[in-house]
Parts: sequence; structure tokens; C-alpha cells
Amino acid sequence: MSYLNVDDAQDRLRKAGYIPSREIATVVFLAQATQKPVLIEGPAGVGKTELAKAVSRSLGRDLIRLQCYEGLDEAKALYEWEYAKQLLYTQMVKDRINDIICTTATLAEAVDQIAAQEDAFFSDRFIQPRPLLQAISSERPVVLLIDEVDKSDPEFEAFLLELLSDFQVSIPELGTRKAVQIPFVLLTSNNYRDMSDALKRRCVHLYIDYPARDTEIDIVRLKLPGIEEKLCAALVDAIRKIRALDLKKSPSISETLDWAQSLLALHIGELSPEVVSETLNVICKYQTDLEKVRKNLGRIVA
Repeated sequence: MSYLNVDDAQDRLRKAGYIPSREIATVVFLAQATQKPVLIEGPAGVGKTELAKAVSRSLGRDLIRLQCYEGLDEAKALYEWEYAKQLLYTQMVKDRINDIICTTATLAEAVDQIAAQEDAFFSDRFIQPRPLLQAISSERPVVLLIDEVDKSDPEFEAFLLELLSDFQVSIPELGTRKAVQIPFVLLTSNNYRDMSDALKRRCVHLYIDYPARDTEIDIVRLKLPGIEEKLCAALVDAIRKIRALDLKKSPSISETLDWAQSLLALHIGELSPEVVSETLNVICKYQTDLEKVRKNLGRIVA
């Protein structure tokens, strides 16, 4: 299943529970049409990961996710050998190993005979595929999400270039593996560090910022259809005023949704300075931010 055009991509993403701008829909369509990865940058919580999930749902593809972190290496991202299984099989066939080496006269000859059988133990039977190998080995096209790639080390980013350039990976014991089906790849970055020019050249770039007022209202109503329109508009306006303050972490759309859900749980139908003050812990993640917002309640709630 593929997007027919930009309008089709926009419509199907919306039906998948994501409200895309025209720019987002265009980037998603072009990435599919050109089989290029998408590098999505922007503040935390604006819907970067959710876009990848929506692409997966809208295309009817499985989502394979690689969560990046400092110290992530090829073994964790690509594959690992199941050494315990290899050892178990070795114990089970040790009699056959004795048969192989029983005619050898020296240790060197015995080692050579065993080495000639090493393909039996370094094969797909003993390999544990991780997200990257799963994605290129899948018989059906998948969506591959490489989440928070900026948290990985530059060395791992360099390793990704082979995958993103040719959709193939090298496994020393098995050789080069090419993608059975080219996955739809999306990488997300919270600007923890700058990504290399080499990586950016291989991707279609997309920056997702805080949504416009009407879009944010539409998102809240989509995710929480039971919310009253007056409350929805009031909390979005309040969030936008809070973002205008010089905070350590401005609330994103995820905090907007958390706040809206909290107000519904409290059966609150109207915002007031008291209500905002009592529920700020849902929005603010730092005490200094919370105190600054409380000092400006008169500007936030009209």
C-alpha cells in the first residue's frame, strides 16, 4: 500500500490519528516516492515519534523501532550471536566433533578440521536479529523508526550511513545483507547534538515545531473527543501563553494533551487561575518553570 499523492497522504495520516500540515504530508509522500529516509527534528513532545506510528498505520505496515542512546553499538542495533545456543549445540554434537578430528595427527590439523565446519555455527540459525536487521530482512515492507538518533554516538551515526545509502549491512561472518524490501525510514532528533552533513544529505529534512492554534485545538479534539470546545480553546490559549515565557522546558503538544486529560478527570469545565495553579505539575517539568508560570497567572488566564 502506497500514498497516491500528497492529498492522499494527508488524508490517510489524519485517518490514522495524526493531523499533518501540508508540509508534513508533502515530505512523507516525497520520502515514499524517492525511497529516502526522513530526518525529523524539533522540540521534544511535538509529535515526531507519533508521525512514524501514523505512517505505519496509514500504510498498513509493521513498525520496527530502534531507540537510540549513548553507547548504542552495532550489536544492539543490528544483530547478536546467540552464544549460549551455540554452546548448547556444541555439547549436543560433541560426538560428531570427535569423529571429525579423530583422524588428525596434530593439534593444528584438528583446528583446521574444526574451522572447516564453522559455517554450521555461524549461520542464521544462531543469529538474533535486532531492529536494523529485522527491517531489511522482512519479506513485507515495514516502517523503521530510529528514535532520538541524536543521543547515539557519532561512531554509530557513521555506521548508519551504509544502511541509509544502500539499504544493506555487512555481517563479517555472513557477508553483505541487502534489503529484501526497502523500509520506510524515519529518524527523529531532539537536537541533543548536531547531526552530520553526511547523514542529512541522505535524508529528506523535516522540522516539526509547536502547532498553530487551530491545529493544536484540532489535535486535542481528535485525541479527546469528549472535551468541550470552550475548555479546549481556553487551555490551548493558556498553553500558548505559557510557551511565550522564558522557561527551561516549554510545554509541547504532549503536555497539552496530558493537561486536557487531567482537567477531564477532575471534571473541570472552565479554566481559572486557581485551576491552572493546582494542575501546573502536569505541564511544568521543572520547579523554576512552575514558579515562573504561577507569577504570571494573571497574563495566562484572562
